[in-house]
Amino acid sequence: MAAIKNAATVAGLVGGALTATSVHAVDLPEDRAETMYHLYDGGGVIAQGPAVLIRKSMLDRVALSGSYYVDAVSNASIDVVTTASKFKETRNQVDLGLDYVVRDSLIHVSGSRSVEPDYQASSLGVDLTQDVFGGMTTVVLGYSHGDDKVGQHGTPGWLGNAHHWQYRLGATQILTPRWTASVNLESINDDGFLKSPYRLARVFDTYIHENAPTTRESKALKLSTTGDITPEGAANRRSFRADYRYYWDTWGIRAHTVEFAYNRNIAPGWLLESSLRYYRQNHALFYFDNASQQTLYFSRNRELSTMHDFGPAVTLSYTLRSVPGKYDVKLSSSYQFIDFHFSDYTVGATGKPYSYHASVFNTVLSATF
Repeated sequence: MAAIKNAATVAGLVGGALTATSVHAVDLPEDRAETMYHLYDGGGVIAQGPAVLIRKSMLDRVALSGSYYVDAVSNASIDVVTTASKFKETRNQVDLGLDYVVRDSLIHVSGSRSVEPDYQASSLGVDLTQDVFGGMTTVVLGYSHGDDKVGQHGTPGWLGNAHHWQYRLGATQILTPRWTASVNLESINDDGFLKSPYRLARVFDTYIHENAPTTRESKALKLSTTGDITPEGAANRRSFRADYRYYWDTWGIRAHTVEFAYNRNIAPGWLLESSLRYYRQNHALFYFDNASQQTLYFSRNRELSTMHDFGPAVTLSYTLRSVPGKYDVKLSSSYQFIDFHFSDYTVGATGKPYSYHASVFNTVLSATF
C-alpha cells in the first residue's frame, strides 16, 4: 500500500517527511556505483530490500544516473489488524537523472516510476543550482510534478488519481571558513484521491470508510548550520550540524523537527556520525479517534493524529581502499531507533494511547571513480 511505501526511510510522519531539498555546492556529481540493503521494522511493519545506483559523467559537463529500489513489505500494523487482514506486497521503483553544468550553474533533471499492486506513481522534476557572490552563496530553485494511480486489492481497475506539484527554494551561505548556514523552503500542492481505500474511521464506535479532502497545500521551512569544530592541532576531524524544520498545511497540522549531529574521524579510514532527532505534530482538523458526530470529512489515520517521536541514530563508515585521483571504495552501516507516541489514537478496548518503536538499518557499499 502507498501509505507505507516509504517505511524503510521513515524519519517522521506527515509534516516531518516533507522537507526542502538541501542546497549543495555547484559541481558535477562524481562518478559513483553504489549498492544498498535497507530494513525497517516497527509497529508490525517490516519493509526491506536492495537498491543500486550508477552515475557516470561525460565530457566534463554531463552526468547520467540511474537507480533501482525494491521494498518488500509485510504489514500487520495496529490499524490493519484492527480493521483488516495483514498482507505482503512488493514495490519497485526506478529513478533516472541527468546533470548538466553551465558555468556557475548546475541543472538537474530527474524522473521516477514506482509500481506496486495497488498503487502506481510517476514524477518528473528539474532543479537549478547557481553560485552567486563569488561562490560565497549557493541558490537552488526546483520544481517537480507527480501523478499517482490508487487502487484496491480485489477491485478491478483504479479507484482514483492523485496529482502533486512541488516547488523548492533554498540558499546556502558561507559564514566563515569553517561554518555554513542554509535555509530551504518547500511548497506542495496535492489534488485528487488522497485517502486510503482500506482505512476505516470510527464514528459512534462504528467503523466506516474514511473520507478525506481532495486537496491539500503544505509548506516546510528548514534552517540548518554546519561547522568544523576540530580543535587546533587535533589529528581527527570533527564537525557539528544543527537542523530545525517547521511544517504547516491546510489540513490543520503544524509540526516541528529538531536534529543535532556530530561527525568525527575516529581512526585512519574510519568516520563516525551520531545524531539525535525529535519530532512532534498536532492532529488534523478532521481527525477523530472516535467521532461523536459524522462530519463531511473524518479520518482515523494515526499519521494525522497528535503525536511525537524521537530517537538516536549512528552511522559508521570505513574506507576499504583509496587511490587519490583514481577511485575510492567505502562501506557504511547506519542504525536509527525511533520511539513513536500517539496522544489521541487509542488501542482497542483498552482505550490507552498507542505507542511503538521502530528500527531502521541501512548498509551501503559505494565506489567513486
